[in-house]
Amino acid sequence: MCRWMAWSGQPVLIEDLLLKPAHGLIDQSLHSRMGVETTNGDGFGIGWYGMGDGPALYHSVAPAWGDTNLRELAAHIESPLFIAHVRATTGTAIQQTNCHPFRHGRWLLVHNGVIAGFDTLRRDLILAVDPSLFAGIRGSTDSEVLFHLALTFGLEDDPVAALEQAIGVVEECARAHGIENAVQASIGVTDGERLWAIRYSTERKSRTLFVSAEAATVRRLNPDNPNLQRFKDEDRIVVSEPIADLPGAWNEVPDGSVLVVQPGADEMRPFRPSVPQAAPV
Repeated sequence: MCRWMAWSGQPVLIEDLLLKPAHGLIDQSLHSRMGVETTNGDGFGIGWYGMGDGPALYHSVAPAWGDTNLRELAAHIESPLFIAHVRATTGTAIQQTNCHPFRHGRWLLVHNGVIAGFDTLRRDLILAVDPSLFAGIRGSTDSEVLFHLALTFGLEDDPVAALEQAIGVVEECARAHGIENAVQASIGVTDGERLWAIRYSTERKSRTLFVSAEAATVRRLNPDNPNLQRFKDEDRIVVSEPIADLPGAWNEVPDGSVLVVQPGADEMRPFRPSVPQAAPV
């Protein structure tokens, strides 16, 4: 599968979270502790929001641990919101168009998981994508098709409802083809203002997903760590697996839930896929 992480909060140098932690995402690309695979070396991507219009992207098919361009960029780019992904392919090609995050306008999406039987379902699912969005599918992954299904069902207006419908359509299509346990999904999606983190699987045995605790808790439990003492109330890290072994610093996102990281109080609520009344498959 894959590993991903996201940051939302005060502007930070990307390397401070991506490269410097003992078990940061780059270390996880080679030494994952909680993933299906230990090594996630089939490409890397990062999307970040800065001074320009919309998010910037950097993709590479090189393993993240050996990408010198990534290290140069991360040491000089500061961002209040970024999302990064290391890939372990589930069968599709190792190519830049298959690297996450996927982008549409201001929106970015990463996915750790799989659509079971995607080779069988692919045609039906692509035909369910709004024709106006079809040209935006550049690669061959199930994740990119899922993103465009969510866009079809209104991601830009209500991302949770859109992803619930997109996954509902995938599960309904899989049932029609006799495929069980169709969806395994840890998803991160953002518009640059808010971040939605979803942990869901058809079989209710979802891949791991964690969020950093409230800043006051992190500071109180780690008084001797100067970096953590800079943690502010709006700062949040969402990760497939913790990037450092720190007492009280991480809360697991419950299975079948969506976490909304936003200005003010964050929100945790159930994630319940549903089939649209006019489902196209």
